[in-house]
Amino acid sequence: MYAVVRRYVGVSDPGEVGRQVNEVFVPLIHQVQGFVSYYFVDAGDGVMVSTSVFQDSAGAAESTERALEFARDRLAFLLPGPPQITVGEVVAHW
Repeated sequence: MYAVVRRYVGVSDPGEVGRQVNEVFVPLIHQVQGFVSYYFVDAGDGVMVSTSVFQDSAGAAESTERALEFARDRLAFLLPGPPQITVGEVVAHW
């Protein structure tokens, strides 16, 4: 399995971002081949973090492309810049 963690800093309206992610992005990412799970966290102070898990690296890569397109097309006015992205193989889980 592969995980993708995206960290957004300076989010101006976390409630609206969460709503958009839940209503629009979650259905998009769920369609990615190899999808396992997705979480979006409001960490406070304008920081939001997403974690998505896929069966393989191809799904992780596609999810990153979809997330960047979604953020650019739907959330650019709420996000001051691109997220910090970390991708890697899951080496332990329960």
